[in-house]
Amino acid sequence: MQNFLDQLSDAQKSATLSTDGPTLIIAGAGSGKTRVLTYRIAYLLSKGVAPWNILALTFTNKAAREMKERIAAIVGKERASRLWMGTFHSVFARILRVEAEKTGFPSNFTIYDSADSKSLIKSILNEMGIKEKEYKPATILSRISSAKNDLVLPVAYARDQKRLAADAASRVSKIYEIYSRYMKACVKAGAMDFDDLLLNTNLLFRDYPEVLAKYQQQFGYILVDEYQDTNFSQYLIIRKLAELHHNVCVVGDDAQSIYSFRGAKIENILNFRNDYPDYKLFKLEQNYRSTQTIVNAANSIISNNKGQIQKVVFSEKEKGEKIRVFQAYSDVEEGYLVVNDISAKKISDNSSYTDYAILYRTNAQSRIFEEAFRRNSIPYRIYGGLSFYQRKEIKDVLAYMRMAVNPKDGEALKRIINYPARGIGKTTIDRLEASAAHNDITIWEVLTHPALATIGFNSGTVRKLGEFTRMIREFVAKSPDLDAFKMTTEIVARSGILKELHLDSSVEGRTRIENVDELLNGVREFADERREAGEADSLAHFLEEVSLLTDHDSDNDEEVERVTLMTIHSAKGLEFPYVYIVGVEEGTFPSPMSGGSPQSLEEERRLFYVAVTRAEQSVTISYAKSRFKNGEHNFVNPSRFLRDIDKKYITTVDTGLFAGQTKDRWTAPKEKPRFDFSKLAEEPKPRFQRTPAPKPRVVGELFDEEQLSGSDRVKLGTLVEHERFGRGEVIALEGQPPNVKAHVSFENAGTKQLLLKFAKLKILN
Repeated sequence: MQNFLDQLSDAQKSATLSTDGPTLIIAGAGSGKTRVLTYRIAYLLSKGVAPWNILALTFTNKAAREMKERIAAIVGKERASRLWMGTFHSVFARILRVEAEKTGFPSNFTIYDSADSKSLIKSILNEMGIKEKEYKPATILSRISSAKNDLVLPVAYARDQKRLAADAASRVSKIYEIYSRYMKACVKAGAMDFDDLLLNTNLLFRDYPEVLAKYQQQFGYILVDEYQDTNFSQYLIIRKLAELHHNVCVVGDDAQSIYSFRGAKIENILNFRNDYPDYKLFKLEQNYRSTQTIVNAANSIISNNKGQIQKVVFSEKEKGEKIRVFQAYSDVEEGYLVVNDISAKKISDNSSYTDYAILYRTNAQSRIFEEAFRRNSIPYRIYGGLSFYQRKEIKDVLAYMRMAVNPKDGEALKRIINYPARGIGKTTIDRLEASAAHNDITIWEVLTHPALATIGFNSGTVRKLGEFTRMIREFVAKSPDLDAFKMTTEIVARSGILKELHLDSSVEGRTRIENVDELLNGVREFADERREAGEADSLAHFLEEVSLLTDHDSDNDEEVERVTLMTIHSAKGLEFPYVYIVGVEEGTFPSPMSGGSPQSLEEERRLFYVAVTRAEQSVTISYAKSRFKNGEHNFVNPSRFLRDIDKKYITTVDTGLFAGQTKDRWTAPKEKPRFDFSKLAEEPKPRFQRTPAPKPRVVGELFDEEQLSGSDRVKLGTLVEHERFGRGEVIALEGQPPNVKAHVSFENAGTKQLLLKFAKLKILN
């Protein structure tokens, strides 16, 4: 027993040994909270507490498994195996099976995942004669889940004026009826979804006091991990179970409460002292993960939040380097800048690609970095998600684009013939396939054959197929004459995809819209870049480039070194030596969905705090001065969160042309200490404005042969600026006016060939 306790710091040991009474352990980032929880349980077992008298609740199976393995190493596998330890859902599913006769469900009830729930919702909508495009299953499930986590049953939902008003505003006023039918269907099927496991446990304890008393008596000690992430339903179960013995220990960090969109209530941890006035408070304030500079910078960030439990996290590791801040001219340059820096840092620090993580606020931001990594042949992985071009909504749009170029593409056709839903069912598609196979032709040739009606379709089906065929024919006809961006914009609008996506107001629905917007941004960048280079910018050429990206040889060997890309939400609980936090701009981070409310902004700031504290050795923050949104360049400002960092802990990196320039290549960026973010303008400045001095000459505006002669001619060695690629140097010129092509070596984006009449370069010298 003494051996494992000796591995604890004084603060950790105090929190471990104080086992009786309500206990709140506030554990800062990297402070060893898992070790304290583990050793606290091991200590209870060593004192003679029976394992079945200990209830330990976590949020992931991985956390529960790792804790149980550590405990088993101390007290033995047999004793550890008899602990009531697991996720909220797994533990309470176990109780519900034991008490099944009182719940109205069989003991072998099925647990529905989200796909099962959506399928059931679709069946209910069909029964009610409601179209899916009007009531998106994901939106319905999101609202039902919110109600269940607030313990609002269908009858109460129908009387809840606030919820009804919100439904009416979103034109889904029948959700309360769908909710009622959904609950009845689950009971009939002997099935519960994940939210039901918590809801029905609360109902069980409410309706059967003797059952509650039995578990209150059994669980003499209750321990809860990540308490700041509990919702109301979980909070109430814990509160009820702890009423008898009061030996409840919760561990968490209010500064890392970032899941309100899932129903988490930060008030649960902030109000613990009100629920248990005789509580004991322990603070784990030493960070064992990060350098002193990173910890101090993170403290300066979170100190701006009012709703928090005060603590001073510190580190006794080395002081470490300052947090670096990169400014890019555009989101495109930001991608190249970060990827180039990772490549250089890997060599200079003799590190591995697996040591690096890029963190972003939304999934859609991964595209630019994925493409930069691929073009530099650097391996990467998307953690907890799909690569950008593998996401469903992106593959749907790409399928339409493929049809516009090649309507005989059978796989693309089958993917989108009934998306968005246009009443063309599986039976119809099967008949089309059978007819194509029988006549040895493609499905498209069947659709365009005059004898389509003879296959056996009724007039309604023939009409729907005809409408789809006419739309694709129009796309095919326009595709050769429009650039990739204009064609894709027409496809997304005319096909109904955007309208379909906007019907889903859930978090997942908004993410899908962001992804499609980002695809449009990518197509716009492609078209602009190709036009400037004097190369073909058609949809066919875009699809060829994308196919090379999506079909890139991807080595699935887990031992291959890879840079990790992920959202900040996915990064919680993880750590990396080198962390890059990208897109730190107003309108991106904090998220525009925060609405500017104080509570939402504080959660966004906590998310920023989480991002910074993932790093062990180095943090790099980047932002762009302009970003593609909705297919257009938009001026953006650095995030207000950058001003939260005490300036003594940051250094800005001059990523400009004059930082370490040599004649033949660019060298490492030059650091400038103590950039004061408090001086950042709140309003956007004109793009690339440097001084009030004479306006830079623009090459490409009203470009003609006369401009190319004389003093305005672009020469070898001319320093220029491009709105996407940033600053660079002209290293070669070819061709005759007005089709002069410049080879420009950009600092971060490499060498590009640009037609001067389209490129709109700004001359800097």
